[in-house]
Amino acid sequence: MLAWSRLECVGPLDLSAACRCLGAGMVAWWGFLILMPQIGNPLALPGRVMLHFLVYLGQLAALCRELWTALCSGVWRLRLVAQQIVAIGYGSQGVVIVTGAFTGAVFTFQTYAKFKDFGVETTVGAVVSVALCRELGPVLAGLMVAGRVGAAMAADIGTMKVTEQVDALRVMGVHPVDYLVLPRFLAMMISMPFLVAESISFGLAASYAVSTLGYEMPSAWYVTHMLEHTNMQDLSIGMIKGFVFGIIITLISCHQGLMAENGAVGVGAGTTRAVVISSLVMLIVNFFLSVLLNYIFPIGTA
Repeated sequence: MLAWSRLECVGPLDLSAACRCLGAGMVAWWGFLILMPQIGNPLALPGRVMLHFLVYLGQLAALCRELWTALCSGVWRLRLVAQQIVAIGYGSQGVVIVTGAFTGAVFTFQTYAKFKDFGVETTVGAVVSVALCRELGPVLAGLMVAGRVGAAMAADIGTMKVTEQVDALRVMGVHPVDYLVLPRFLAMMISMPFLVAESISFGLAASYAVSTLGYEMPSAWYVTHMLEHTNMQDLSIGMIKGFVFGIIITLISCHQGLMAENGAVGVGAGTTRAVVISSLVMLIVNFFLSVLLNYIFPIGTA
């Protein structure tokens, strides 16, 4: 009765306006119901991303299992390993040396200009040395190797995959992981620590040159502070990081190559994904590895 009395109080014009509003609301509601299946569940996108991530982790785990089986078999094909050491280690020296040298030079230039304001410019050698050994040397060397070697790995294996050469290996009784992945894996584990050491060495040499020749700092100050505050623990962290980064680059790049399809387009896409994913994973792993290694080798201790 209350609702009916209120309706009676509505005039002819108000009643027509209310009907139009009611009709517009029903149209909007039915439109929402029609578009809802196309919009989908708001949780669908995060769920789909998580599923793809889990599938990718599963594929990497399967590759690691096959690689471990090949490693334990003892058939390492040392000739292929030596060829890959030349391609990875010797071929990457140029980009690693240039990257390390100019990183050390520009880092010294920036730190000296700011440290001079505080009167501690003599500690530039120590700061640059520790930074290069612990972070800048291994990370930048890893990124350069990922861009050069990781892309080459993905492109080579991807080309073999789309041209059915990988299937031909299986027909001949040769496992693709044994023949394609294992030599690259061993070569990367051997080459990467040396490349990191070269990056650190040339970075320190360029830093020394900028400090002593550019800013006329006495060389004894630079060398003394560098040796006092840098020890084998700092260098060990750089070598460990280089070793881990080499494993990451090899696994991700070879996986992208083995998963390539759809001809040249698929090879190009796999090569791009190999470089991008390797670089991002290295930067993420570097943080957690730095935290872990800092507990094992605390900074500032002899």
